[in-house]
Amino acid sequence: MSVRATTRRRQLGATMRKLRASKGMTLEEAGRLVGVSKATVSRYETQAGPVKWLVIDALCRAYGVSEAERRAVVSLAKDAKQQGWWNSFADSIPESMNLLLTLEDEAVREDHFSCVYVPGLLQTRSYTTALQQANEMRRSPEEIEQLVGIRMKRQEILTRPNAPHLWAILDESVIRRVVGSPDIMSEQLSRLLSAAESSNVTLQVLPFARGAHAAALGSFVMLGGTERALDVVYVDLHVGSLFMEKDEELERYRLAFEYLRAQALDIEASSAMIKRAREEL
Repeated sequence: MSVRATTRRRQLGATMRKLRASKGMTLEEAGRLVGVSKATVSRYETQAGPVKWLVIDALCRAYGVSEAERRAVVSLAKDAKQQGWWNSFADSIPESMNLLLTLEDEAVREDHFSCVYVPGLLQTRSYTTALQQANEMRRSPEEIEQLVGIRMKRQEILTRPNAPHLWAILDESVIRRVVGSPDIMSEQLSRLLSAAESSNVTLQVLPFARGAHAAALGSFVMLGGTERALDVVYVDLHVGSLFMEKDEELERYRLAFEYLRAQALDIEASSAMIKRAREEL
């Protein structure tokens, strides 16, 4: 998946394809109407590459869309290359993180399954710092502080007006593994309990007693847009990151998440288990 294939750009391409198809036009016919080549129209309907909003505007008029829909599509085209808050950190973060932050900034929902550590969006500063300090790639205190700062900044999406809904399923090992120290872990568990009370956060725990489960291969995140076809699965392989968006891949992970939700404790029982884990520290 290209790092330029952001959710907005992919949505724009899908929309332009649908609008042309609704008129029964070929790429060549659409291009002739607005004075651009067949290749240009085709490129505007793909998932990546720059677009000129004036051409998008002209195509919308040629397709005879409503005024409201034309304005919405043109606005999408203008936003397709919008840079996020993390752009100033571009030199210090990998390309895969750049893409993850872009997709996350545009997501309306995030489904997480974590089998090792607390999801980044729910970590405390101390917990994140302890993870960075334990990394086999030794970093300076300044580098660690910058990475921790980026993760803390990421968490602001959960409190913004159009916050996505976060559904997190944690393997019991996540709440039992003491990261940093008992005090740091106790604070982290309290953070999870607080987050679980938010209207846009759903938290479940998958207990050891459930045995084998649907995601034994590891942790994953599914980031969802306004259309299911725009979903993306993110898997952190530690030595690199993998983004998946093929239909068969998405269906596999959607099914796995549904099974995990069914196997995990309900919301109240999950919070009770987190409280017990905190008391036992």
